[in-house]
Amino acid sequence: MNDAGVPVLKEAAWRAVGVPRAHESATLHVLGQATYTDDIPEVQGTVHGALGLSSKAHARIVSTDFARVRAAAGVLAVYAVGDIPGLNDCGPIIHDDPVFADGVVMYVGQPIFIVVAETHGQARRAARLADIVYEELPAILTPQAAKAAQSYVLPPMRLARGEFRQAFEQAPHKVRGELYVGGQEQFYLEGQIAYAVPKEDKGMLVLCSTQHPSEMQHVVAHALGLHSHHIVVECRRMGGGFGGKESQSALWCAAAAIAAFNLKRPVKLRADRDDDMLVTGKRHCFHYDYEVGYDGDGRIAAARVDMVTRAGYSADLSGPVATRAVCHFDNTYYLSDVEILAACGKTNTQSNTAFRGFGGPQGAIAIEYVIDEIARNLGRDPLDIRRLNFYGGEGRNVTPYGQVVIDNVIGDLVAELEASSDYRARREGVAAFNRASPVLKKGLALTPVKFGIAFNVTHLNQAGALVHVYVDGSILVNHGGTEMGQGINTKVMQVVAHELGVDMAHVRATATDTSKVANTSATAASTGADLNGKAAQDAARQIRERLAAYAVELYGGDVEAVRFAADMVFVNGHEVRFPELVQKAYLARVQLWSDGYYATPGLHWDPKTMSGNPFSYFAYGAAVSEVVVDTLTGEFKLLRADVLYDAGRSLNPAIDIGQVEGAFIQGMGWLTTEELWWNEGGKLMTHAPSTYKIPGVSDCPDDFRVALYNNSNATDSIHRSKAVGEPPLLLPFSVFFAIRDAVSSVGEHKVNPPLNAPATSEEILNAIAAVEAAVAQGA
Repeated sequence: MNDAGVPVLKEAAWRAVGVPRAHESATLHVLGQATYTDDIPEVQGTVHGALGLSSKAHARIVSTDFARVRAAAGVLAVYAVGDIPGLNDCGPIIHDDPVFADGVVMYVGQPIFIVVAETHGQARRAARLADIVYEELPAILTPQAAKAAQSYVLPPMRLARGEFRQAFEQAPHKVRGELYVGGQEQFYLEGQIAYAVPKEDKGMLVLCSTQHPSEMQHVVAHALGLHSHHIVVECRRMGGGFGGKESQSALWCAAAAIAAFNLKRPVKLRADRDDDMLVTGKRHCFHYDYEVGYDGDGRIAAARVDMVTRAGYSADLSGPVATRAVCHFDNTYYLSDVEILAACGKTNTQSNTAFRGFGGPQGAIAIEYVIDEIARNLGRDPLDIRRLNFYGGEGRNVTPYGQVVIDNVIGDLVAELEASSDYRARREGVAAFNRASPVLKKGLALTPVKFGIAFNVTHLNQAGALVHVYVDGSILVNHGGTEMGQGINTKVMQVVAHELGVDMAHVRATATDTSKVANTSATAASTGADLNGKAAQDAARQIRERLAAYAVELYGGDVEAVRFAADMVFVNGHEVRFPELVQKAYLARVQLWSDGYYATPGLHWDPKTMSGNPFSYFAYGAAVSEVVVDTLTGEFKLLRADVLYDAGRSLNPAIDIGQVEGAFIQGMGWLTTEELWWNEGGKLMTHAPSTYKIPGVSDCPDDFRVALYNNSNATDSIHRSKAVGEPPLLLPFSVFFAIRDAVSSVGEHKVNPPLNAPATSEEILNAIAAVEAAVAQGA
C-alpha cells in the first residue's frame, strides 16, 4: 500500500474492460424502477391516440365516415391523410410507405386514421367505429406468388463468380431442391410507443421506443413540414427491439406527432399487442430453389440459389436485408463457382423489416441445408463435409463478393467444440439409442457460423459521443446508440471508465437524444458497441490527454508516461486522486468535456456489381445440439446445447454470454415454433401470444453450455472485441438440423427429409411421413 492507500501493483493490473460487470440498469430492472416511455410522467393535458386499421388486404377506399368515431365517448379529434401538414411518408429509404393510407389499402392492418381521446381505452374503442367502404382488389400473399407475378418492391439482384453452369454440369454429383423458411415476429416485451409533446415555436419533443432516433427526427420533421432542428427525439431505453424498432417505430412517431401538432396537445400513442403485430413488419420469410454440384468427397464445385422474400407492400429495409442474405449464403464455406439470385417479392402483407441477423440467417441456412443433404447422399457425417468445404489457405480465402477472409478461425474453433462437446462419441450414442427406440428418435448436429460485421450501406458506419467530466470527478457520457437491453450503455461506460482510469461507478450514461449527438446511425447490424464505443473512447481520450498535459505542468515528467488507473493518476512518481486532479484542472481552465467521433475504415461496396469490402471483420461460432423427437406426435425436445462463440477480446464476458444464450433461444424459436400464418383474406391470424408461440423456459435445454472462444480481433475494433448481437442467432441452425437428423433416422438416413422451417410438430410429422413413403416406395 502507498500513502494514498492504493496497492502499488494495482496500476498495472487494473482494467475496466474485459471484465464481467452487471448491466448498468440491472438493479432498476429487478426493482421495477427502470423508466420506459410509458412510465414517463405525463405532461398536463396529455391525451391518447389509437390507429384505425384496414380490414382488407388490397382494396380501394370508396368512402370513409368518421361520424360514429367522433361521437364516441371522450373523443377529441380524428386525423387522416388530409390532415398531415407535410409528407405522408415514413419509409426509411424509398418513399413508398405512407403514414396513413391514401385511397388504397395494401394490407390488413394498414393505418387509415388516428383517433385522439381522453383515455387510452376510449381511443381504442372509438378506432373500431369507423364506417369504411372498400372495393376489393386482387391480393398477393406469398413470396412464391409474388415471384410468379413478377411483383417486386425493388429490382432483383444477382451475384456471380466463376462459371456456375459449366462447373455444375461437370460435377460428378448433383443435388437440386427447394426450401421454405418462415418469418418471425420480434415480440419485444415493450410494444411500439411514441409520446409527442408540442414545444414553443413549432418545436416537438418525441419520446419513443426506437433503435434509430435520428431517423425518427427526420420522419417527424417531414410529416410536419418542419426542419430537423424543430424536432428532438429521446429514448432512454427500450424493452427489446430486435430490429423491429429500427425503421418501424417511424409510423408511431409520425402519427403521434401529427395528432399533437394539429391538436396542440401532448399525444401518447401506445400499441396494443394485437395491433402491434397486425401493423408492423417481421423477419422476412424466404423461399429457395437451389442446385449444387459436388465431387465424391463432398467438396462443392458449383452452387446456385434463387431466393425470393416476402417483402410486404413496401420496400422498407428489404433491399439491405436481401443484400446481406446474398453476402451470407457462403457462411463458412469457399464457393468457387457460384450464382446467387435474390428478389424482394411485393405482397399484400405487413412491410417486413429488420430482425436480428438482418438477412444473414436466411442466407446462411440455405447452404447448410444443402451440405446436410450432400452428407446424407454420400453416407458421411455432415461435420466432415462442412470441414472439407471451410474457407482456408491461399486461393480459398476470398468470398464471392470479393472480400478476403483474413482472420479465419473457424477450423480451430470447430475442432475445440468438437472435442469439448464429445461430438463423435455422442454421435455413436445417438445411433445406438435410435436402433433400440422405435418411437423416440434422437438427432445430433454441429453447425458453424461466419458473420460479417458492419452496415451494408457504408455511410451508416459512423458514430458520435459526448463525454463530460464534472468538477467532482464524476463522468457523464452520451452517445448515439440506443439501449434495448443488450448492454450497450454498460460497455460504453466501461470503455470511458477504462480510458480515464476510474471505476465504472463514477460513470453515468444518459438517454439517447438527437439534440446532443446528431445524425446518428441506427443501433443495428451488431455495430452498437463497435461504433459508439470507439466514439466515446475518442472523446475520453482527448480529455485524458488534456489532463495528462496539465499533470505534467504540475508535477513534471513525460506526458507519455502519465498513467490513469484505479481512480488515480500516476505522474512522475506522484500519485494523485483523479477528482483532485480534475478540480485543479478546472481552476486552471482546462477543458473537461469533449466530443468524439468514429468512422469504420476500409469499407466499400458497389451495389451494381455486388462486390467490395462490406464488412469490417467476421465473427465466428459453432454449436452442437442434441434433440429427441416423438415420431408419433411430431414434438421435439432440445436435450443439450454446446455453444462456442468468438467475441474477440470481450468487453464484458457476462453480458456477452447472456447475449449468446438469448440469441440461441430466439433463433431456435424462429426455426421451430414461431409460425406466422395468414388466412385467405390476408389477415395475420397469429397476432397474439395465444396463437404465436415464442420459446418458453421449458423449451430451453436442461444442459446448456456456452463459452467464449479465446481470440483477439485482427481488426482494430474497440479493445479488439467482436460484436455479439446478431451472429449467435445463427447458432441454433444446429437445433433445426438435429431435428432433421432425427427424422432422417426413420429411414436409416437413406432419405433427405423435406423439412421446412419452422419445424413445428405438424412440419416434423409431414417430413416423417415423406421419409416413410420414400422408404416404402424404394422397398
